[in-house]
Amino acid sequence: MKSLRDKPKESRKDAETQRKRRVFLCKFFAPLRLCARFSFWLQLAQVGLLPVLGLTLNAQDKGAWHNKKCAVALTYDDALNVHLDNAVPILDSLGLKGTFYLSGYFPAFRARVAEWKAVAAKGHELGNHTLFHPCAGKLPGREWVQPDYDLGNYTMQRLVDEIKMANTLLEALDGKTKRSFAYPCGDTKIGDLSYVEKIKNEFVAARGVKGEMPKVHEVDLFNFGSYVISGQSSEELIGLVKQAMQSNALIVFLFHGVGGEHSLDISLSDHRKLLRFLKQNEKDIWVAPLVDIAAHVKEHKQ
Repeated sequence: MKSLRDKPKESRKDAETQRKRRVFLCKFFAPLRLCARFSFWLQLAQVGLLPVLGLTLNAQDKGAWHNKKCAVALTYDDALNVHLDNAVPILDSLGLKGTFYLSGYFPAFRARVAEWKAVAAKGHELGNHTLFHPCAGKLPGREWVQPDYDLGNYTMQRLVDEIKMANTLLEALDGKTKRSFAYPCGDTKIGDLSYVEKIKNEFVAARGVKGEMPKVHEVDLFNFGSYVISGQSSEELIGLVKQAMQSNALIVFLFHGVGGEHSLDISLSDHRKLLRFLKQNEKDIWVAPLVDIAAHVKEHKQ
């Protein structure tokens, strides 16, 4: 068999280029454990039989969500009465699990602690939304923020302490030490200082408020995007889910009011239709609490 040295100069150059390409791409695909088969795939690609990069990444995405087409997280913010009265019953009737981001100081949390404990016992996640829901009051449309709970008036230590205390409160209800966090109002900074790094050791993940549909390898564990729901129809929301299914992506819904109690509201009918669509298509849609989706994403990335 002739060696590389026996080949003409131009042929040797081409062979060396192909060798370097294989080495580079094999390193790229190492986390996917595909290197052993990669040389064969590359040979097929060179004769036009296999688009290596596109096929591999598409196959990875298609199998990412427990072999379903997409993942959906149903999240509910602010510990509202309507979550207990309207959202939980329909979720339970359909066997779907959601994430409820609770602020310990809010009235419907303090008055109905035993019911929130029962929610956790049914398999829903109790997520951390801080004790007092501090938001940056100087931003437009934030006139409702009270000075005592204006994030701009907080010290970093106070915020971190309150977040840790909220975790202790939630652990007393569900007995769990792993959960996710939701940034109140989507704010991640005190002034110009981000507090994200300060809380990473306390949570599996954190949810923001930017509407997006990332694929599994694109998910930022400490800035899960979400679609804030306020008056959209069930047709619009189902359309978003179908879009996520087509792209093998994750979609997170952020609900406040469910049939009232909040200015950011979805009607009972539209909420019910969305959930029924998810149930009817459960063979193609993985619906899970955000903490479970985050754990899956983390494992997939390793």
